[in-house]
Amino acid sequence: MSCKILMLYFFLRLASADNNNQSGFLFDGYFKLGGSVNHSHMSSRVILTDSGLSEAGQVFYNDSFKFKNSTTGSVFSFSTTFIFSVISKDPEFSGHGLAFAISPSKGIPGALPNQYLGLFNATNNGISSNHVIAVELDTDQDFQFDDIDDNHLGIDINGLVSVKSLPAGYHSDDWHFKELVLKSGKPLQVWVEYESLNQQLNVTIHPINIPKPKLPLLSLKRDLSPYFYELMYVGFSSASGTNSSQYILGWSFRVNGQAEEINLSRLPDIPGFIRNEEGAGDGYRKQQKILAVVLSLTGGILLLLLIFGVLIMISRRRKFIQVLEDWEVLYGPYRFSYNDLFIATKAFGDKQLLGKGGFGRVYKGILPFSNIQIAVKRISHDSRQGMKEFVAEIATIGRLRHPNLVRLLGYCRRKNELFLVYDYMPNGSLDKFLYRLPNYVLNWKQRFKIIKDVASALFYLHQQWVQVIIHRDIKPANVLIDNDMNARLGDFGLARLCDHGNDPQTSHVAGTPGYIDPDIVQSGKSNTRTDIYAFGVFVLEVTCGRRPVDPRTSTEKVMLIDWVLNCWDNGAILDTVDSRLVNEYVLHEAELVLKLGLLCSHPVAAVRPACLV
Repeated sequence: MSCKILMLYFFLRLASADNNNQSGFLFDGYFKLGGSVNHSHMSSRVILTDSGLSEAGQVFYNDSFKFKNSTTGSVFSFSTTFIFSVISKDPEFSGHGLAFAISPSKGIPGALPNQYLGLFNATNNGISSNHVIAVELDTDQDFQFDDIDDNHLGIDINGLVSVKSLPAGYHSDDWHFKELVLKSGKPLQVWVEYESLNQQLNVTIHPINIPKPKLPLLSLKRDLSPYFYELMYVGFSSASGTNSSQYILGWSFRVNGQAEEINLSRLPDIPGFIRNEEGAGDGYRKQQKILAVVLSLTGGILLLLLIFGVLIMISRRRKFIQVLEDWEVLYGPYRFSYNDLFIATKAFGDKQLLGKGGFGRVYKGILPFSNIQIAVKRISHDSRQGMKEFVAEIATIGRLRHPNLVRLLGYCRRKNELFLVYDYMPNGSLDKFLYRLPNYVLNWKQRFKIIKDVASALFYLHQQWVQVIIHRDIKPANVLIDNDMNARLGDFGLARLCDHGNDPQTSHVAGTPGYIDPDIVQSGKSNTRTDIYAFGVFVLEVTCGRRPVDPRTSTEKVMLIDWVLNCWDNGAILDTVDSRLVNEYVLHEAELVLKLGLLCSHPVAAVRPACLV
């Protein structure tokens, strides 16, 4: 799979001979992040790295640089400039952008292919042992990382929550701010410079047809020495995506000095862009001349062979397109190989089984080469059309990004089976903590935080994403707990989407008995208020520590909602709080969530809150 990591097109010109004898370099040429590799055009000074996960594009300079004074431990000044271009095929979903990175190694192992800008993963993002400094050129707003928008620059230290970020743009000579669009396809120039004396990191971006602005876009005054080793590597990283291409058209770097200017007259043409002969670069014209000579020498025989090869290629492409359906073209970058999942789950062995339900079984796995833990849901489906519709929904939901949602990492198809790959949550589901751990009792602070986490996830699904997501199966079994006891809503197997302002059309009742809105039994239509009803039952269940329906208890307590309501009418609503808490809870918070649960689960849908804020 090493050839799946990165497609590197470039005709690099190396301005210096040996990095050991000098502290910088200049490349004139280009390379493209993402895809598969062409080794025949690689320079000995550039290395592409295999992170162990397909489609994570990383290109690093082959030699390390001495960044720190071995005597004082302070970081030397350094300067780099590069010209890049992001070409977007889909203006709405254009991928995640790219980043310039300074790393302890030639590439960053364990990086996820389709997230974290190819720099980190869910396990190591944000930890101090990374020793990675990056400048992100981000074209996707990810709420998990507190992104300000989908067109910004940020300074990242050891993780993707930027310590400083601003929308892309520059200050002109008259100090007016002018916005730039990172994914416009136009070549833009970036400067990343650290002044050791002032301990200040500056980041500047501007169009290539104007001089470097005097005022940088980002300035961070911080001593970088705690984050650097003495020897570090420099390079670029990008998450995968078929909807955009990222090109580096030129790159210059220097330690203890100013990066050498890139000669704009020698910038190469960007592949896929057609220019007239007068505006074409030298490399383009040279290729045209070589092609003309080759065609004239080979004559008719080569032409026949070419036609024959084209016919074979078209035939194979048609066959492939029949397998790769439209929704898979959109969702393609997140596709895992069956072989990887088979190895990760130890052949889907019973010892790896985490649970099972109506939509399939869930297995624990560890991805080969990267040691990243995953959860794999294995689903069988007899209907080809049903499979297509179901995965089309999942493909859309896979774009969701929120810290309180279980992230869908990707999928795999094999015959009549579908495999969905999620972040692994080591603590399992919430119902385990409520009912299956007799020696462990969730304290009130944990319960209150879990309720707020699920409310935040629902608000995102209903109000903040580009479409309305109706989950339709909110219950403790579908709320997973991460290492920090944060709650994440998962299992979108029953979810439905609709545009804001429209009601989704559903043909059957979906959900789990005890959490189903009584009104939906009559109408058969789900909407945000049916989710609010289930959330209300969920809130009561977490607070009271018992299931919505419990036939083993006394008659007046069988139905949880009725019992809590009766206690409220009798002025004793706090008597319903889980007795295992032994009165160790905040009285006003408990009363608040109990009343909220009753309001959300009101039998009249119009009385329920329209949203959770």
